[in-house]
Amino acid sequence: MTDPFASAGSKAPPKPFTVEQGQRRVRSFVLRQGRFTPAQQRAFDALWPRFGIDYQGQPRDFDALFGRTAPRIVEIGFGNGAAFRHSCAMDKDRDHIGIEVHAPGVGRLLNALDADDARHARLYHHDAVEVLENEIGDGSLDEVRIYFPDPWHKKRHNKRRLVNPAFAALLVRKLAPTGRIHLATDWQDYAEQMWDVLDATPGLVNRSGARGHLPRPAWRPQTHFETRGQKLGHGVWDMIYDRCALPDSASN
Repeated sequence: MTDPFASAGSKAPPKPFTVEQGQRRVRSFVLRQGRFTPAQQRAFDALWPRFGIDYQGQPRDFDALFGRTAPRIVEIGFGNGAAFRHSCAMDKDRDHIGIEVHAPGVGRLLNALDADDARHARLYHHDAVEVLENEIGDGSLDEVRIYFPDPWHKKRHNKRRLVNPAFAALLVRKLAPTGRIHLATDWQDYAEQMWDVLDATPGLVNRSGARGHLPRPAWRPQTHFETRGQKLGHGVWDMIYDRCALPDSASN
């Protein structure tokens, strides 16, 4: 089997993205590539030029890339791509940008997008924070989606969680004035942390009120693992945060 990263335009696996913790930089994920199938390899070889975005580390002209001007959704960590694919099929008026570091999921979604002829979808196989910081303009995103991020459930690993104050501030910067963030988790402890962070982030307001959540919206399909977890009595928390005006002190 050839190297999927080379065929995707990257010469090596993407560096794990990190979040600032004082002077330390802490990884928010560990690469677990799993089994990379021949079909996923063929997807990288044949479909990356059509659906892939090679990270360049400089602002990207997405209007030129998509061939139109439209609101944009970014999904961070799309996994096997089921929610991303569903949204692309249901919402063709917005452009969809997916970011995922695990090659098997990217390969699987490439095949799905090709089958759907999803011309309004593009994928990054790269560090999400680097993409947001360097390739996506401030105030340019209609929505950011983060579904079931790694909960890092052991207390000593909580510092690795993606949702933290620095990351939340970055998201606020990238959202359009009417933009929103949609998160979902099936770990109550992580839901509590999301509320702690996002309810306190200038520029965001919880649509359901402080420490509130809402039923799963139609644009997020229920996953197999979610269904199984609910049968076992596990909870699922969907949260939507709308962009709001920053206080004068925060905007200076």
